[in-house]
Amino acid sequence: MVYKKTTPYLFILPGLIIVLVFIYYPVIENIYSSLFSWTPFSDTREFVQLHNYSRLFDDSIFFTAIKNNLIHSVISLLIQVFGALVLAAILEDTVFRKFSPLLRTVYFFPVLIPITVTGLLFSFIYNPQIGLLNKALDVIGLGQYTTGWLGESGTAFYAVAAMGQWIGLGYTTMLFIVAIQNIPQELYEAAKIDGCNKIQSFFYITLPQVKEMAFVVVIFTLSQSMLTFADVYVLTKGGPGNSTQVLSTYLYQKAFVDNEMGYASAIANIIFLISIVFYIIQSKLFKSGERV
Repeated sequence: MVYKKTTPYLFILPGLIIVLVFIYYPVIENIYSSLFSWTPFSDTREFVQLHNYSRLFDDSIFFTAIKNNLIHSVISLLIQVFGALVLAAILEDTVFRKFSPLLRTVYFFPVLIPITVTGLLFSFIYNPQIGLLNKALDVIGLGQYTTGWLGESGTAFYAVAAMGQWIGLGYTTMLFIVAIQNIPQELYEAAKIDGCNKIQSFFYITLPQVKEMAFVVVIFTLSQSMLTFADVYVLTKGGPGNSTQVLSTYLYQKAFVDNEMGYASAIANIIFLISIVFYIIQSKLFKSGERV
């Protein structure tokens, strides 16, 4: 009898141990580390209380990084969530269904390319002398808009963000396609009989039916935006003049270039806090788990 009562706990014990060791313990340890001033090469740590956090309020680069993360999040929501949903609905429409497998492959292909290869590709595209983007602008008569996309502080971050959207759009589109394929076709047929056009069907049938998937995609997209690192580091390394710094690259710089591990831990905790706030807001807005 006792064995039967303890069996369920034995099944969940390995997973619980993994979560405690690899998730909760590092979070607690990082919070503790942020209260000290230390380097990877120091034998001792200096307890500075909340000084690392107070430094953040006087750090202009930190606020630039937050601003860039928020801009990246907004762009990602527009393209990788709403844009991907619209694209998925188009690909699943009867008009495009014949070509849908090919088009799905085309849009998903960027996900399979290593980020370093993608960064090299876009660095050629943005090259001010031989780049495809400037050449295309010249051809269509918009030569006055040509610029050094990665060398100008006003355009560099948006150029980096564009690469991130090119990579992520196909993945989120595939998630929405799966959700749309699970919608009963009878709903669309009934809407068509009632006189709804395709746009009305999209807003009154597709949107409500993919709410749960949209919640997952929004969480995934915002998490990726808050943790974006590779695309920025490959293209600009945070430059020019820290104009493309995001929280992850700034954390990396403080931890492994400036050797300020305590300050880097504080930045990591801010990323964690912002992610939690985003999750709470999303949960309230989407009311996940409730029936439409």
